[in-house]
Amino acid sequence: MGIFSKVFHGNTIEIAAPVSGEIVPIQRVPDPVFSEEMVGKGVAIIPEDGRFYAPADGELAAFFPTGHAFCVLTKDGAEVLVHIGIDTVKLEGRHFTTHAAKGDTVKKGQLIATVDLEAVKSEGFEIITPVIITNPDNFSSLDKKEGKVAQGDAAIILEKQEEK
Repeated sequence: MGIFSKVFHGNTIEIAAPVSGEIVPIQRVPDPVFSEEMVGKGVAIIPEDGRFYAPADGELAAFFPTGHAFCVLTKDGAEVLVHIGIDTVKLEGRHFTTHAAKGDTVKKGQLIATVDLEAVKSEGFEIITPVIITNPDNFSSLDKKEGKVAQGDAAIILEKQEEK
């Protein structure tokens, strides 16, 4: 597990890497919607394999029928978007197999989708995968890991707002 740049005090929420690979800054994503943090703050993972898992316990609040993106709403209120590849919605589900459905209660580490990454790349699509907190303003801080990560390792640490 990598070192985070901040020491946390109080209530933290760990968001796990949904896939093994390399975490890179979100600015490396070749889509301004993600790289300019228009949908939220987070990291990007260059996946090593095509098995994508729930990054936290919660509800599968959104899951596109094409299998290219899903959102987990954690019990702590974090909205975690996992977007597998860039513009992969255009594949209309080709090379994606889903293992869960919108509305399911999921556990961290539960398999959500499998993807033939080589086939996706062969059709000209990027496989870099943004992992985004879509409601970062609900938290007092957000810390991101960089570098090599195994599925299930912490990728993002959120600190809850202090109760007033």
